[in-house]
Order: sequence, then C-alpha cells, then structure tokens
Amino acid sequence: MKRAVLILLIGICCKGWCQTGSVQGLVTEDGTPVPFVNLFLKGTEKGASSDENGFYSIEKIASGNYVLVASAIGYEPYRKALKINAGETLTLNIKMTASAHNLKETVVTGTLKPVSRLESAVPVEVYSPTFLKKNPTPSVFEALQNVNGVRPQINCNVCNTGDIHINGLEGPYTLVLIDGMPIVSGLGTVYGLSGIPNSLIDQIEIVKGPASTLYGSEAVGGLINIITKHAPAAPEFFADGFATGWGEYNFDVGTKFGLGRNADVLLGINYFNYDVPIDNNGDNFTDVTLQDRISVFQKWNFKRPDSKIFSLAGRFFYEDRWGGEMQWTPEFRGGDEIYGESIYTRRWEVIGKYQLPIEEKMLFSMSYNDHHQNSVYGNVPYLADQRIGFAQLTWDKTSGNHDLLFGSAIRYNYYDDNTPATADLRGNEPDEVVIPSLFVQDEVTLGKKHSLLTGLRYDYDTRHGNIFTPRAAYKWKISDHDIFRINAGTGFRVVNLFTEDHAALTGAREVIIAETLKPERSVNLNVNYLKKIYADNGTFFGIDASAFYTRFSNVILPDYDTNPNQIIYDNLDGKSVSKGISANLDLVLPNGLKFLVGATWQDVRNTEKGVTQRQILTESITGTWNVSYTFRNLDLSVDYTGNLYGPMRLPLLGELDPRQEFSPTWSIQNIQFTYKGIKDFEVYGGIKNLLDWTPNRGNPFIIARAHDPFDREVEFDQNGNVMATPDNPYALTFDPSYVYGPNQGIRGFFGVRYTVF
Repeated sequence: MKRAVLILLIGICCKGWCQTGSVQGLVTEDGTPVPFVNLFLKGTEKGASSDENGFYSIEKIASGNYVLVASAIGYEPYRKALKINAGETLTLNIKMTASAHNLKETVVTGTLKPVSRLESAVPVEVYSPTFLKKNPTPSVFEALQNVNGVRPQINCNVCNTGDIHINGLEGPYTLVLIDGMPIVSGLGTVYGLSGIPNSLIDQIEIVKGPASTLYGSEAVGGLINIITKHAPAAPEFFADGFATGWGEYNFDVGTKFGLGRNADVLLGINYFNYDVPIDNNGDNFTDVTLQDRISVFQKWNFKRPDSKIFSLAGRFFYEDRWGGEMQWTPEFRGGDEIYGESIYTRRWEVIGKYQLPIEEKMLFSMSYNDHHQNSVYGNVPYLADQRIGFAQLTWDKTSGNHDLLFGSAIRYNYYDDNTPATADLRGNEPDEVVIPSLFVQDEVTLGKKHSLLTGLRYDYDTRHGNIFTPRAAYKWKISDHDIFRINAGTGFRVVNLFTEDHAALTGAREVIIAETLKPERSVNLNVNYLKKIYADNGTFFGIDASAFYTRFSNVILPDYDTNPNQIIYDNLDGKSVSKGISANLDLVLPNGLKFLVGATWQDVRNTEKGVTQRQILTESITGTWNVSYTFRNLDLSVDYTGNLYGPMRLPLLGELDPRQEFSPTWSIQNIQFTYKGIKDFEVYGGIKNLLDWTPNRGNPFIIARAHDPFDREVEFDQNGNVMATPDNPYALTFDPSYVYGPNQGIRGFFGVRYTVF
C-alpha cells in the first residue's frame, strides 16, 4: 500500500515538473503574412518556421523566461522577451520590418528577367519603401539624396530643375525607367521622378555603369528602375500627408479595387504645393522654386490563364513652377521688367506588358510618353515638345546550362523646341528618328559556383549608322554569403542637345553649338564584392564594395570656361575618365540598432589637347548614412539620416569672380521620429537640414549680379567681353548657374500615414 502511494506521489510530481507550455501566432509585415520566417528560443534548440500563411507554433517548452528571435533574409531581426508558464499557450503575433537595404530581392534591371539579387551576375542595388520612409520627401528625385554614389544635382538657382548623377557622371548619362520601360529621358528626367506616390513604389533598382547593351542610348552611366506595386499586393487604401515649416505640403492618396473577376486596378494621386516666397540669403531672389503640381497614376492588372502577365499603366503629370525676384507675379511672365523663370509642364505616359499566350516565355512591352513644356527664363522663351515611343519583344529560353534572352526593340524619338538645337538653314527642323534594335544575352552556368554572362546589342541610327554594344559579366559564388562579380561593357549615347542643361537657357549666356555632334561612346569595368555575416546572437553585417573605371570618347560637355558669356557644346577632343571605389556597410545589432553607411571616392577628369582637369560640378567624395532604432515598448522609431559631399569644381564667370572655385565639404542631416502605436496609423515628424547648411556660406553671393538680371548696366568691349567698371568691378553678367546644393535651410516637418490592407 505504501509503495502504491509513493508511486502515485512521484507520478503527480513528475507531471507537474514535466508539464510544458507553447507559443504561437502570426508573422506579418504591414498586415501581410510573411511565410518561412525562422523562429527560435535563444539558448535552446526549440524553434519553428512560419508556414505559407504566416502561422507558427513552438511547443513543449519548459516553463521559464526566454527570448524569442525571428529572422528572415530581407527583414530586420525581431527579438521579444517572454515568459512561458506550464500548461499554457502564449499567443504572440510578430510584426516584421523590411530591411532598408534588402539583400534577397528579385531584381529584373540587370538582365531583363526576374532573378534573385544574389544570383544576378550584374550587381544591382535595391531600395524598398521602408528606405524611402526614413527621410520623407515629396519626390523620388529628392529621396535619392541618401543613396550612396547617387546625387540629385540642382542645375539652376532660380528654377531649381535638376538631374541625377551616378558616380559623378552628368544627368544625361542616367536612364530612368518606370516598370522597366524607358519612360523618362532627356527633357523629362526631373519631372519623371516627381509625382510618383512613394506608397505605390514596390522597390527602386539601381545599376551603376553602362547598361546600353540591354537598354540602348542614355544608359551610359547607369540606370534607375522604379518598380510600382502589383495591384493585388497593394493596400486597400492608403493616405500619406506631411507639411514643413517652410510651407510645403505633400499629399499621397491611393486605393485598389477589382473590376469583375479578372481585373485589379491600382490608383494613386500625388499633390504638392509650395507657394511661400522666401529669401533668407538676401539677394532678392527666391531661395526655393515655388511649385504647384499634381500627378495621377493608374495601373491595371488582368488575370489570365497560367498566371501570364497582362498589365497597363498610365500617368498624367502637371506642374506650374516659378522662381525669380521676390516681387515677380505671373503678369511679368516673359517680360524684361521683373526677372522670373516660369515653367508650365504637362506630361502623360502609358506603359504596357503582355506575355504571349504560347508555351514559350515571350513578353511584349511598350511605352509612350508625351511631354510639353512652356517656359520663360526672364524674357527668353523655351517651348518644347518631346514624344518617345518604345516597343520590345523578348524571348526567355533555357537550354541545358544556357539561360538565353533574345530581344528586338524599336524606339521612336521626337523632339522640337524654339532654340538653335532644332534649327538649320531651312528653319525649324524637329529631331525625329526611329531606332530599331536587336540584342541577345546568354548566361552560362560553369559549375555550382561560377557563371558567365555575355551580351550583344545592335542599333541602327540613320544619323550615325550601325552601333554595336557588347558586354560580359562573371560571377563567382564563393559561398551563400560571399559573391564576387566582374562586369565589363560598352555604352553609347545619341545626344538630343537641348535636353541636356537648363543652364543654357537661364541668365545671359549665349548657346554655341560648335559642330555636328557625334554619339558618345564608353568602355566600363566594374569589380564588385558582396559579403554577409549572420551571427548566432542575431547580429547581421553586410558589405557591398565596388571599384569602377569608365573611359569616354566623343564625350559632350557644356564648356563654361572658354568664354564666360557662352556655353559651348562640343565633342571633347580627347578623353574623359571616371574612376573610383564605393562601399555600403549594413549592420544590425541584437538590440535593434541599425546602421546603413555608404562612401564613394571618385575622380572624374577630362583631357583635351594635353590638358587634364576635373569635371565641373563633380564631387570627389560622397558619404551617406542611416541610423535607426526602434523603442518597441513605446512603438517609437528614430531615424537619423544624412549625406556628405566633398569639394567640386564650380562654374565661375572669369578670373575676377570672387566666388569660391571649389565648394567646401558640406552635409545635409535629418532626424525623424515615427510613432506606430495606433492601429493602421503612423505619425511622424522631425527636422530636416539640422545644420542649417546652405551654399551661400563663405561666398559674397550665389547669383551673379542678382540686382541687374537683364544686364542693363553691364558694359562690353568691341570683342563682346565684359569690362570691369565701378558698378561691375568683377566683370560679371547675370548668371544663376553657380549652384551645387539646395538653398533650403533648416525646417521642421510633420506627417500622418493611414494604411488599410
């Protein structure tokens, strides 16, 4: 009897000691389930992974205190302290945050076909909407200021139009795509990057270096591909609005809805307004251009058998911007009483993709855009029309260890304006050309760790004849976390002159076209190394480093130096070389502190007639950073972002010009606080340009002779050269082209986001 009681007591005690608990829940990102996330209890062998619906369950956990760690490539590590009680099931839903610098995305830009970023032979940098939210801006153009090696360049102090520099190369060398289509080029570069609601962007892919083999002319220095969301994966409704202390207002709103059973529609509207003239530097000119713009974007996705692609997208863009003397009003537009630069822009775009209903993987893509610009620069009118049509058919074919891509494309370019760029002895002569193309690409798998990609493109231009652009890329996958790449290729660019530089229209400089311009050509070599380290304690470290070298021939550059009163466009009689090294470091610590730091050193020089000098408006060093931390118990995130630019040579008006020949090293820094404690809402605010830096520091003035914008008091000698006089001791004319950074000083901002999935 005693033995039976003893056995019973031991059994009861063992049951109490051996009883376990469990934890379960859903893993989501912005309300969307995240499958295949790895979860484990730190210091134990207990773990699980989320299923295709984002559900996870870890069972038979002894009672006690633990730290749950959730991780997945492309997301920030998640850590949560929890207590497991015997016999209980704890429900813990996990919200994952996409990494600002994702390493596992599917990319299409480098090879024109979907491929994992890690498997791509071409290095592609990818930035998600999470990255864009770290420093909210009213346009993608401004958002790129925190991307290493990429710099939005303001080309005019008055109208504030600009372009995108990649690795120190001028904006016309950068091709901008929307959903893989060359919808933005030439005249529309800065406008194509404005008005796209950030909430509609799925990711931004950036390739540094020539990509003409796949994309043709203008992809000489690199390309930026803005990929919009797939309608079924977009939120049901979103709204995002913010305002700044300078009186800027930006509002994005969008929704998706179904039409019948076979169509999903994504609709987005962006509106931006800034109408408060500010003159903090005291030159009687607006520091920042006043703008009123609206953009409407719509994308249709049609459901087809076998999930074949069929999508159509369109966008309409209108903007009214002006800058100039503080007393300017529209009644002075085009006159010579009060100086102002006023630009009316109307633009519409159409993009389409259709996968052929056959067994082979063949995709037809098309795009068309129409851009009309009505501008005046003081009393100089600039009226321009640009139309670009593009159609392409690709065939993606696999044969053995060969991954082939065949393609045929045709491009229609039309450009007309009221300047010498489209004039000849017969009068006005619009630039109109049709360029057919053929290209082939072959990626050969040489083994488990090695692959070789080769490609060749042929274009025929009636003005320049046959154009061939080959390329090659080698990838060595040392391990799953170590990749080494070498890329080499050629590029070409057929120039449409007056899309190059708005500085040619502003101020008093005369435009000189020295000769019939020849197409530019380039040869490029790029070496890239990618390394990722995942530590057991949840620390992640990644490095993405590159060395690049590009040599141009027939390069076309605006010459500001030969004659201070002229801008001379000519093919360089010599060579232009761009070389440098670049690296991005990504560090995530177990406590949630995240660092994304980038740096680039570059040397861009032009050699002509034995004389070598640095290219104008090209920085020698670039630095960018993003430091983030989330206080999970407060639902509060802090983001500290910034950039740093080294000295660049600036366009002076002559030997007597008292302004600095080289810019100082300067930095724009920002801080933001985001609160996510309210369901479906994000409230954010902070300060931009914490250091209150503007380019007038250290300079007597920025705009030359701002008090005499029509040069009424400027005296010239018999050769047309400006003479020094008591009223004009530096022998200057009115000129606002001395610009290398934004004139907008410190300002606060506040915004609210609302998203429903």
